[in-house]
Amino acid sequence: MSSFLDQSALSALAERLVDAARRAGADAADAMAARSISLSVEVRDGTVEESERAEGDSMGLRVLVGRRQAVVSTNDIAGESATALAERAVAMARVAPEDKYAGLADSTQLAKSFPDLDLLDPELPSVADLERAAKTAEAAGLAVKGVSKSGGASAGAGIGGVVLVTSHGFSGAYLGSHHSVSMQAIAGDGTGMERDYDFSSALHASDLEAPEKIGRSAGERAVKRLNPRKVPSGRAPIVFEPRIAGSLVGHLASAINGSSIARKTSFLQDKLGEKLFADGIAIIDDPLRRRGLRSHPFDAEGIAPQRRALVDNGVVKTWLLDCATARELSLETTGHASRGVSSTPSPSPTNLHLEPGRATPQALIADIDSGFYVTDLIGMGVNMVTGDYSRGAAGFWIERGEIAYPVSEVTIAGHLLDVFKGLTPANDLTFRYGTNAPTVRVEGLTVAGL
Repeated sequence: MSSFLDQSALSALAERLVDAARRAGADAADAMAARSISLSVEVRDGTVEESERAEGDSMGLRVLVGRRQAVVSTNDIAGESATALAERAVAMARVAPEDKYAGLADSTQLAKSFPDLDLLDPELPSVADLERAAKTAEAAGLAVKGVSKSGGASAGAGIGGVVLVTSHGFSGAYLGSHHSVSMQAIAGDGTGMERDYDFSSALHASDLEAPEKIGRSAGERAVKRLNPRKVPSGRAPIVFEPRIAGSLVGHLASAINGSSIARKTSFLQDKLGEKLFADGIAIIDDPLRRRGLRSHPFDAEGIAPQRRALVDNGVVKTWLLDCATARELSLETTGHASRGVSSTPSPSPTNLHLEPGRATPQALIADIDSGFYVTDLIGMGVNMVTGDYSRGAAGFWIERGEIAYPVSEVTIAGHLLDVFKGLTPANDLTFRYGTNAPTVRVEGLTVAGL
């Protein structure tokens, strides 16, 4: 394992590729290496259904000849074909269409030092450990009264690393780990069966929730969904549980992605600086959160990342930009470049969260005479060009300020601008996912039921 954690050979190869590209005639170049090792186990009914181990290194080279660029990738980490690979990339770039926004990052914006974000847990569990965790989660779920069968349980772990070298002097590398456990439970029988799940993911094994807790939660959630009712159509307050509320934050991030703004395919393309949320609402992107699931010390162009308020006091403050989209929009990159070894950079969010409010989840529900508490969303009915929102949903009906009974086969619909405007967060924010939110109440949506 210690040799796997040593990225010096990958860094040296990246430097050779960049040098070879310059010798072949490239005006600029960068090389990115990706390293990964992963283990996973899936069980059902106490029996291992699948056990998998994957390990590999890959390398990508991007070259620029003027404003023309090309990307090539390889799994030949011995580097014996570095010169041939670079020559091929330069030849491809010379015949590629010109992209006036292509180019490396401004050298003044490059990260000069790398913060310790505590991303790496260097000890991977054994396959036996993962098998034990998955079986424990499954057993805990099956032990819940009313659970009739298992939908399966899994556990996994791995380590991944990134190396980036550019022709204008940047060189950086980092490693991160991941651990996960999940369980899906099925309650009831025949046509009355309901299913639900729970999972936990973390960079460090010590931050992972106990398998027993995950399995028990999955079972309890499935049982609570038994015997759902239909509800009449109409407008009603909607309350999203935290696991689902993060999707609303994700829709905002998609709408303010620089690629969508530059292509004019976002319903928010003319909303920068406008107040779209209520007073006090803040949405944060934080690539520097210690042990954050999407944290990193530099982005895919070598830019030093920083914590940013995407929304502050209800106002949209920035787009998510890499260098190319920033140039196209006459702005500066926000350090949100992301890429694989075989692609050019594009903007992507990191650790997103909606800042909590002051009210408890119970207080958000207390004055609702008739409303919908959503615990599951189905389908992809969100149009990011128009902002129209329509999702299949399941959860629980609220009557006189209390959770009353389960409901299913419901559609909730409206417009994301109305969703944002009528959004109220509770005070129960926890950081479990890449995108996090507390319980959220939204006014003005339509519920389509009977």
